[in-house]
Amino acid sequence: MTIYPTLEVPNTLAAGPGPGNTDPRVLERFANTGIADHMQKDVVRGMLEAKEMLRDLWGTKNVYTYGVAGTGFSGLDCVLSLILPGDKVVAFPNGTFSGIDSLTIRMKASTAEELAADPLNPRPASVTVVETPHGQSVSGKNVDNVLAETKPMWAFMAHWETGSGRINDLKGFSDACMKHGVMGIVDAVSSLGVADFNIDDYPGVVAWASCPQKGVMSLPLTYAPVSFTDKAIAMVKKRGCRTYVHHPILDARHWGIVNDKDVPNAVYHQTHSCYAVAAFHEALRIILSYGRQRKADAYAYHEKALREAVEAMGCDVTSDMTSLVVLNLPTELKGKEKDLVAGARANGFGIWPTLSEPVQIRIGILNQLSSEQITEIVSRFADAMVEMGAGFDKAKVMNGLKSYYAQAA
Repeated sequence: MTIYPTLEVPNTLAAGPGPGNTDPRVLERFANTGIADHMQKDVVRGMLEAKEMLRDLWGTKNVYTYGVAGTGFSGLDCVLSLILPGDKVVAFPNGTFSGIDSLTIRMKASTAEELAADPLNPRPASVTVVETPHGQSVSGKNVDNVLAETKPMWAFMAHWETGSGRINDLKGFSDACMKHGVMGIVDAVSSLGVADFNIDDYPGVVAWASCPQKGVMSLPLTYAPVSFTDKAIAMVKKRGCRTYVHHPILDARHWGIVNDKDVPNAVYHQTHSCYAVAAFHEALRIILSYGRQRKADAYAYHEKALREAVEAMGCDVTSDMTSLVVLNLPTELKGKEKDLVAGARANGFGIWPTLSEPVQIRIGILNQLSSEQITEIVSRFADAMVEMGAGFDKAKVMNGLKSYYAQAA
């Protein structure tokens, strides 16, 4: 038997699509929380307060708004549990993660025979997947046209897709769902806590899912926010869903949501971590204290600084998100994307390639909202580029970044 040494994980700069660097105040709440069981009064109080703060962050009056224990995929699994075998669904992916969501939809909508025919990649007749070319956004016009033709029960789309760095047309998607009597489901993993929007403004969407590790910044493993309209919950009451842990109604009971109403006491459903509750509660406190609009403006301001800097290095930016820059390297470095990323990560600078073709580089600024932090990101990326053989003048790039912040100030 081998007893390995204590695992020491060094601090790194998480400058990718997410997870981002968690706020030290969240880590402090996680580490300093006392030992308590999941039904201890302060743990329950924390969940009830977090539920209410989450509604403010989402901009919703949906009673069924709470957190699903786990990563963003846990929340997505919960909302996609609305879909039952044989349901007619249209999915509009435009990147790696909405593609994985679409695979999940195909698995959930498959009949037993369809799933058995190809268990890991089923092709149910009831699901239509409409691919949008890489680097392009899903348009409301296209959604409208497809829904008019297919007349599905459900439609799915990601709001912001980090696989390609694109923002999709949320209003157009919601309007098309309303027009054609379709129930929309949205992956808001990358937009919640970064963009300033109210989900109640999009009535065509009946279920939303997000994650803890991006805009909310509450560790990669605490709670994935979800929100269901009354219409979505009515469907679960009518038809049920084939899950227990991620059941939209059963899971809500532990957050003090019973019979469509808030109640003062939680009802046991599964074992929650007091540490996770404390961290999630603190993360929500921090972001609401900062202010949704102020946070959104800060992301846009600093993303522009990063965008202009990497363009000055000869890169071509193809994204339009404000928390992430997705870029093509200059001609002389084409084909070296993965080597560049590997070298940067070896030096504690956590940037990412895209996970599907074409290979691009992704640089994120989650929780990096100061001129000093953006300057470090730009400097370290410039060093990685120069090491790979890029021929730009780093000093000129850094002076341009300095001028951007000086002019803004």
